[in-house]
Amino acid sequence: MTEFYPGIPRIAFEGKDTDNPLAFRYYDPDALVAGKPMRDHLRFAMSYWHTMVAEGTDMFGSGTLKKKYGSADAMESARNKAQAAFELMDKLGIEFYCFHDRDIAPEGETLAESNARLDEISDLLLSLQKQYGKKVLWGTANLFSNPRYAHGAGTAPDVDVFAFAAAQIKKALEMTVKLGGQGYVFWGGREGYETLLNTNMGLELDNLARLMRMVVEYGRSIGFTGDFYVEPKPKEPTKHQYDFDAATVIGFLRHYGLDKDFRLNVEANHATLAGHTFQHELRLARESGFFGSIDANQGDLLLGWDTDQFPTNLYDIVGCMTEVLKAGGFTRGGLNFDAKARRASNTQEDIFLGYIAGMDAFALGLVLADRILQDGRMDRFVEERYRSWQGDLGRRIRNGEATLAELERHALAMGDVAVGSGRQEFLESLQNRLMFG
Repeated sequence: MTEFYPGIPRIAFEGKDTDNPLAFRYYDPDALVAGKPMRDHLRFAMSYWHTMVAEGTDMFGSGTLKKKYGSADAMESARNKAQAAFELMDKLGIEFYCFHDRDIAPEGETLAESNARLDEISDLLLSLQKQYGKKVLWGTANLFSNPRYAHGAGTAPDVDVFAFAAAQIKKALEMTVKLGGQGYVFWGGREGYETLLNTNMGLELDNLARLMRMVVEYGRSIGFTGDFYVEPKPKEPTKHQYDFDAATVIGFLRHYGLDKDFRLNVEANHATLAGHTFQHELRLARESGFFGSIDANQGDLLLGWDTDQFPTNLYDIVGCMTEVLKAGGFTRGGLNFDAKARRASNTQEDIFLGYIAGMDAFALGLVLADRILQDGRMDRFVEERYRSWQGDLGRRIRNGEATLAELERHALAMGDVAVGSGRQEFLESLQNRLMFG
């Protein structure tokens, strides 16, 4: 059998003192953290689109890394690509993968041809899953690359485009079920607008909700028992996307009665594009009951677009894993590396080095987040800061029993209010000591 990554061994855990770049320093899949093996906490997944498809193109230049997998024929390349994907996952020890329909099989001249190609390649993927012991974390449909989706898919002004998108989602969901996928993701793609001058926002939002409701109903009817996700993103490719951030998506889901069917797939880079931190979006999802899955990457704060870099920022990662641990861990979700090597990192080895860096960073972040939570001082500080809400007046307000007149009487009787310190500098120093001290 052809080896697509010759010279790359299975990546083993060698410990933090190793000088081997093709080894894990912190990710020991069997090591116990908070009572579970690291692999069960982290549930790493490979992104088919960046890892197997992306060639390093940008708006100013063509690709720097060819990914034809030994054939100019589109379907032969797709079959070889599938073989390469499982070799890569096997060598990295990654259990899951995520895909768009057009990642795994090239689009044909007609929808029927595209579907037939998906049937063929999904048969191969199912066989490879059994051979290598791998699973699908989630699937989705690419409703943004083809020119037919220039004005959106579920929010398109043309009903024929809406119908085509619905048919494409139907097939992608069927592929996800066939492959045993544990989730299905709605990513906004071009579900938004460039200008309100030509946009019927009300109709577009209503139609997007109608499409999502149809997908849920169909998915359950064919035996899909996994989670449906929405992935927030504020902009790109459209100027303003309807899934702007976690709060916007949660409001949308509640408004249309979809809140019982969907959770969030939160991406780090999308959070910063929305002007938030990664942890903010995860905290909001967790506190609101919408925590689901995570796209693990990072952006460049000096750039205004989605750079999808492999994640190495420990502060962000510790914040992320703090939320995961407080959520009780993943149920069906996981950490999908929606990340790609930089355009100038143009060798096959660079792809492995990116994954190793990200997996090690999350393994270390898991250990550090658990250390902070086990120490307890930071949580106790927050609990103490809000202690007054446990008193009689605080309980009456929280229970909806207090009136405005009652609160006025209380305020008049007590005079001025003494405000305590938030001690941000102390807490930042404490976090540093717990992480690196």
